[in-house]
Amino acid sequence: MTIPRIGTLLGVWAHPDDEAYLSSGLMRAVRRAGGQVVVLTATRGEHGTDDPVRWPPDRRARHREQELRTSLRLAEVHEQRWLGYADGSLAGVPRGDAVDAVAAVLDDVRPDVVVTFGPDGMTGHEDHRTVSAWVTEAWQLTGRAGDLWYATLTPEFHDEWGDLNERVGLWFAGSPPVTEPSALAAQIRLSGVALVTKHLALRAHGSQTRALERLVGAETYRRWWATESFVSARSVATAVP
Repeated sequence: MTIPRIGTLLGVWAHPDDEAYLSSGLMRAVRRAGGQVVVLTATRGEHGTDDPVRWPPDRRARHREQELRTSLRLAEVHEQRWLGYADGSLAGVPRGDAVDAVAAVLDDVRPDVVVTFGPDGMTGHEDHRTVSAWVTEAWQLTGRAGDLWYATLTPEFHDEWGDLNERVGLWFAGSPPVTEPSALAAQIRLSGVALVTKHLALRAHGSQTRALERLVGAETYRRWWATESFVSARSVATAVP
């Protein structure tokens, strides 16, 4: 499946590294085709550590900001913005305020495509599901200009990687997304330099990815997220009333 031409792509994610896992190949492809890419991140991921004594929130936030900048540069992306909310707290943010903040970015950037989590939050993470709800509502309120794509997975992904996903505890809650290939809005299968670049973009988020890569092995880790799949919100009836 080919990717349609995208003049401006806006990615909206909960934490630094979400964008690398789910869309770094897409972002690089849009940039290579001469398009603009903007990334909007809700939190700085300041609680993403198992060692809060060594990594108090302020220090972890600064470190993850730098990781994000490095990762985005590898995807040839140079425009990134913050919503500035606290990591792990998004469900408690006044919904109207958050939706207005996202809508303001949509009005400013005027993207041809917005990409974010589906209502499932990909892994089921509450912050992910909350961001999906904000973006969907903001897109509706701003007239559904352009298209809204949800990152998704295919039956092929689950067949190949199901055992590994269970072993590492990938799914927080609920059922992971699954979309038949015939229903996808776009899919990109990375190989060669593009796949190496995505691997490096993920490695740039070392505070979050290094231990997982060591656990599964570098080659497995590289192939695990080599395919990026997206479904249009317009075709997901429950997401767009």
